[in-house]
Amino acid sequence: MSSLTTDLFDYDLPAHLIAQTPAARRDGSRLLVVDRASGALSHHLFSDLPQFLRSGDTLFRNNASVLPARLKAIRPSGGQVECFLLNAVNDPFVWRCLVKPGKKLPIGARFGSVNAGFEGEILEKSNDGIVLVRFTTSRGEPITAVANRLGQIPLPPYISRPLAETGDALRAIDAERYQTVYANPNRQVAVAAPTAGLHFTPELLNEASSRGVKTADLTLHVGLGTFQPITASHIDGHVIHREIYEIPSATQEALFPPLTGRRIAIGTTTVRSIEDFLCRHNRPLPDRSAHIAEASIFIYPPRVFRGIDALVTNFHQPRSTLLCLVAAFLSPGDTTGIERLHQIYSEAIAREYRFFSYGDAMLIL
Repeated sequence: MSSLTTDLFDYDLPAHLIAQTPAARRDGSRLLVVDRASGALSHHLFSDLPQFLRSGDTLFRNNASVLPARLKAIRPSGGQVECFLLNAVNDPFVWRCLVKPGKKLPIGARFGSVNAGFEGEILEKSNDGIVLVRFTTSRGEPITAVANRLGQIPLPPYISRPLAETGDALRAIDAERYQTVYANPNRQVAVAAPTAGLHFTPELLNEASSRGVKTADLTLHVGLGTFQPITASHIDGHVIHREIYEIPSATQEALFPPLTGRRIAIGTTTVRSIEDFLCRHNRPLPDRSAHIAEASIFIYPPRVFRGIDALVTNFHQPRSTLLCLVAAFLSPGDTTGIERLHQIYSEAIAREYRFFSYGDAMLIL
């Protein structure tokens, strides 16, 4: 078992470096390039990414789409309610949700919106604050259709803007920019964006393709656990969250020899999916079926990676499982990546890179 203490993955971040809005252009964000072999750091724009790619490389990416999951409603008494859709439970009308104010909504309580045409009833409540809600809609449509019409994008809790800056124009920007350009609308299974992919543009992907770079898609159902900090004193005391993922046959095949280039993961959700799959299988599924499973893998030093040669990732929160993953990837097989991580993050802070979901990116080669 690991004896790594959680405070090894802590660092101080000036609040003004937490990006509250996206860059003017997706690929106009900054890109810190880390060469693991030489230890060199170099500073670029994300639009420079194709120059670091080679013919035969494959970009593995998470095509999950973010549902506009925040719904506004009222109680029969007139009180305001916010309902955050998490995931359906074997029925398109029964969902696990977060509701505010939770204490004023006991089992059996109802809330809804005449304008939006839906009503919800609380069926169950759990100790972790998650409730089970049955929805009815005036059109008989699933609640996801209502959310796509009238819901709001569920931005992470560290994006906190003054009320004067939360108007319709900014909400429209969030609806576009807190979604990758390759998100599959039929895979609306994420409550948070796979943020490393937010920097890509169609033009950048076309340029990469013209250089002989391939793409391979998978889907990881990004859940709220991605924001859960490690509260245990030691890393091995943390219970990692579980997330469903799907890897189609063509993407499975791209992970195994004969390889024509590097396997480059776009984001930690992609790494999590691939490494979990490769812990279970040493070849593509023989019947060419999609692999669907629940990832419960916790990646931290001194892990050795089975299927990733390079990584594009954003800058992550202190004491997060994502930070542990990046530290492991910086130096697979030992723990020296932790010290290296602190050096890189100190450099990024000194140069005032922007952090977290709407922030800048790293390329680790």
